[in-house]
Amino acid sequence: MSMSKIASRGLFHKPSRRVRVSGLAIAVSAGLLVSGCAQSGDTSSTDPAADSSDNACDISSTYPSGAIEFIVPWAAGGGTDSVSRFVGIQLSDRLGVPVNVVNRDGGGGVIGHTAIANGKADGSLIGMTTVEITMMHWQGLTDLSYEDITPIAQVNSDPSGITVAADAPWDTIEELLDDARANPGEIVGSGTAIGGIWDLARAGMLLEAGMDVNDIRWVPSAGSAPALQELAAGGIDVTFASLAENATMIGAGEARPLAIMGEERDPNYPDVPTLKEVGIDFSMGSWRGVSGPSGMDEDIVAELACQVDDIVQSDEYIEFMTTAGFGVDGKDTDAFTEFIVNEDEAKGTIMEAAGLTG
Repeated sequence: MSMSKIASRGLFHKPSRRVRVSGLAIAVSAGLLVSGCAQSGDTSSTDPAADSSDNACDISSTYPSGAIEFIVPWAAGGGTDSVSRFVGIQLSDRLGVPVNVVNRDGGGGVIGHTAIANGKADGSLIGMTTVEITMMHWQGLTDLSYEDITPIAQVNSDPSGITVAADAPWDTIEELLDDARANPGEIVGSGTAIGGIWDLARAGMLLEAGMDVNDIRWVPSAGSAPALQELAAGGIDVTFASLAENATMIGAGEARPLAIMGEERDPNYPDVPTLKEVGIDFSMGSWRGVSGPSGMDEDIVAELACQVDDIVQSDEYIEFMTTAGFGVDGKDTDAFTEFIVNEDEAKGTIMEAAGLTG
């Protein structure tokens, strides 16, 4: 399958509701939900005044019947954790039951996603699925895939950005790629581990541009923050990560974004083109969405999807994401399910072409 065909099938779908916001992703935990987190990673919140019986989202007559466990496949204090805790508190207020957020990190997301898949299908356990559910099985880390979960609703997405140091010799993404073609392997990029989402963004961009995946050499890092430190120190030449993760250095004039891998420009960086604008029909980013085990009752899924949609469209959520620097991207159950299927196919194609499958 050509990379153009991948892009046309929705590698990074244009969202049904999308708000681009600015700020520091790390600020997401400030004064928020994480402050009350116990060492185990559990939190809960209830609002006695909440009356779900009068709620338009009260679709299932028997749900919820008790507390809900909300699994986060990543460590406490990170972006997925903070978004999950906000959503958990909001769900608790709307449903009138405790929603206990529990971190099950480890194995590159395998442990937490497995916990979501292995829960009871009665809605008593749900969680925050991330883009890695479409990557882990291709890497050979697990047999778990999207077929083992029930997608409920998407809440976020952030396209990858391509960022260089302020004094880098390239003023445009075209200049960077021309240099990489002329000097394969001399330009060094980073942003995550080998086979991570930002590594795939690099590989997919190069493949779609008709280049070898090693024309920009990848050096693994523990994440975007260490990669930015290396960029500032001159240890690497370019980072691949969301612009929200690079906002501090960009704002300080220490780094420059050359392009983003979204469907449209980021309003916070209106002068930064998309890859498609420069003739590379490719887009990719990270995303988060609420899911549960496979086989969930349709009414329970519909009720949760309705509640999550209300949360995503609320002023409180948009303000929260604005502070965090994350994109608001809401998709209902059908759209989210289709999106994950397309994501999985596209990730597999890129990983096989890049030699990253396990």
